Amino acid sequence: MEPFFRVLPPAAVRRRFPGAPDLPGDALGLLAEPLTGDASRAFLAATAGHALAAVSVPPAGVLAAGPAEAPGAVAGRGRGAPAAPAGAARARAARREFSLALPGGRTLHLGRRPLVMGILNVTPDSFSDGGRHLDPDRAVERGLAMAAEGADLIDVGGESTRPGSDGVAPEEERRRILPVVERLAARTAVPVSVDTRHGSTARAALAAGASILNDVSGLADPDSAEAARAAGAPVVLMHMRGTPADMRGRAVYGDVVGEVVRELAERLRTAEAAGLPRESLLVDPGIGFAKTAEHSWAVLRDLAELRVLGRPVLAGPSRKSFLAALRPAEPGERLALTLGAVLAAASHGAHVLRVHDVRETLDALRAFAAGTD
Repeated sequence: MEPFFRVLPPAAVRRRFPGAPDLPGDALGLLAEPLTGDASRAFLAATAGHALAAVSVPPAGVLAAGPAEAPGAVAGRGRGAPAAPAGAARARAARREFSLALPGGRTLHLGRRPLVMGILNVTPDSFSDGGRHLDPDRAVERGLAMAAEGADLIDVGGESTRPGSDGVAPEEERRRILPVVERLAARTAVPVSVDTRHGSTARAALAAGASILNDVSGLADPDSAEAARAAGAPVVLMHMRGTPADMRGRAVYGDVVGEVVRELAERLRTAEAAGLPRESLLVDPGIGFAKTAEHSWAVLRDLAELRVLGRPVLAGPSRKSFLAALRPAEPGERLALTLGAVLAAASHGAHVLRVHDVRETLDALRAFAAGTD
């Protein structure tokens, strides 16, 4: 694969080169991916003769930065630097490919296109569809319908984590979701993930047939890491500060994207220290979690910055309140806003898109790909 070069704005450069004394405030950056021997050689050839003041080799690629004219010249005319593709082709170039081992010997491939994860809330009080699928039969019916619509994954949760929610006892959470997880795992080949921050629920759901742990707390419960390790299940580590009950008061950042990247890097290190293989981990920037609408839009715009972590990225903008900053709308009326945010996430390299509306999301992705390839 030929290297893909991307010019980074000054704010992104400052995040990557903190405290670099020889970089002017308006310095641009140049990112080359993937990081292979051929890509590295092409990168060095492309940057030859340009005044690049700093060079770094993060896990996801090679980065150089310098005076504003240098990276732009390299990206546009530098030797060995191919023209940046557009639209869906650019998104594919930006999205590295990964393979995740699932329990039972299956493999989940990510990167060729964004995978769609259908949301199945078995709760009475979720912000968008609370109560709609609380009955196990209706929940299973909805899960099977999402599979028929083309969902790549089905994410089952039994606890609302909307801002200000107090949570639910793990015993009640298990009562709600275990019959649903067990029946879906038996009736569809689509992998089921369990959305929980409780280790006891994770362990029971993985035993009942779930294949992935999706943890909004980033493994705050140490037993969650052990449950995933024992089951051989991948884990989605989401960024959040505090808990759903108090996270609104923790949405204070100097540089929201840089701080999210750094805090997710720490969660990755903690997960590895708990015995989870790095190749089993995904990251989620936590749109709407301990973030204002302005923070969430900034994270979405700079979602590609998470590539420095070297892991697949999950994005979950579906129906969230930050969308209503563009046009006031109730959760059930945010489909068009959601689809716009989903396409933005896909174009910035998201590997997994967590959504309520599976069919509509897949249609939007197909149209985007057909219109930009």
